[in-house]
Amino acid sequence: MAGELSVEAGPAGPVVRPPDPGETVVLYLYSDRYLAAAPETALDRAGRLALHTGSTVVCPRLRPDFPAALEDVQNAYLRSRSAGPVVVAGEQGGAGLAAALLVQLRNSGAAPPRCAVLVSALLDLTLQAPSLQLNAAANPAFDAAELRRRVAGYAADTPLTDPLLNPLYANLHGLPAIQLLVASTDPLLDDSLAFAARAARSGVTVDLRVRSDAADLDAEAGPAMAGFIAARTPAAASPARLA
Repeated sequence: MAGELSVEAGPAGPVVRPPDPGETVVLYLYSDRYLAAAPETALDRAGRLALHTGSTVVCPRLRPDFPAALEDVQNAYLRSRSAGPVVVAGEQGGAGLAAALLVQLRNSGAAPPRCAVLVSALLDLTLQAPSLQLNAAANPAFDAAELRRRVAGYAADTPLTDPLLNPLYANLHGLPAIQLLVASTDPLLDDSLAFAARAARSGVTVDLRVRSDAADLDAEAGPAMAGFIAARTPAAASPARLA
């Protein structure tokens, strides 16, 4: 796969391009469920996303606390818009930031992305979801105590119910179409289910897909994301370069 892709340093972070990229730019926000990870650790995921969608994928660097991380995401989004139509995609902690970005852009009156895709999303930082306990046995590497410690450090003095820190507590009216992908065995399952229900009640177009386990989710996420994005973005065209 590496020979089919180009990876370059961009102003916000690594930029991954497939052969003959189309016009669309995917702003890909990766952070593990413990709200940590540099974009370089997700270049394989970004590469698969670029190949599935035919899009340029931007992987911004994020500061490790709130609201600085959200400021970094918004700056990367505004910069990406100069290169073409933008789709926002996020995974785990990055998916929560992607949802917060949608709310922030709506609140400010800025143009939204064409759509958003949230994978195994950490959306409720109060960490009250029953699936955190019920699905812990299916994920031996999951450490609820460590997650709570990281969330406390990330939020600092911001209340955990602040809607820009915790998108599940936000007003979701007026957001663009959102796809949520999650495994039924994921400790974060309930975050996606609750967010999907609230978004749908707010009139947002929602595509919720729950797969049987993490392996099925990993195998099916790429094609599912590609189809959802393709339905909401222009046909392939030569993109501008990210300046």
